[in-house]
Amino acid sequence: EVLMLLVLMYPLLRGLALHLHSAVTGSYIPGTHSIAFVNCLNEQIARDIARAIMDKKLAAYVNILPKSSALYFWKGELEESTEILLLVKTRTSKIGELSNYVRSIHPFEMPEIISLPIDQGNPLYLKWIEENVPRD
Repeated sequence: EVLMLLVLMYPLLRGLALHLHSAVTGSYIPGTHSIAFVNCLNEQIARDIARAIMDKKLAAYVNILPKSSALYFWKGELEESTEILLLVKTRTSKIGELSNYVRSIHPFEMPEIISLPIDQGNPLYLKWIEENVPRD
């Protein structure tokens, strides 16, 4: 029973240990920040969505990548199109709110909004993200 309790509590204890270690050493906790990917039909929509994200302070930085080709299945058919991709740098804790907001303003029926945690990076840059995206 004790072993089972320890196994169940491991993620919580590990999280607490990481936060304590980070507080003491000033090191980065992997996954505290994320990069979200948002696809857009054209550059104007991409700019409008990027600006809306920034106006709501849901990100510290948004890259608007140039047009690229895309292949995907939609309603059983293989489709080919072009799209603009946003790379959104934010706190991981903001991903849910970011996703809900983008879905509410995005013209696509089902926009791509996916994210990946940032494992490591320039500590000053990661701190800058933190300073520019308010806590929940």
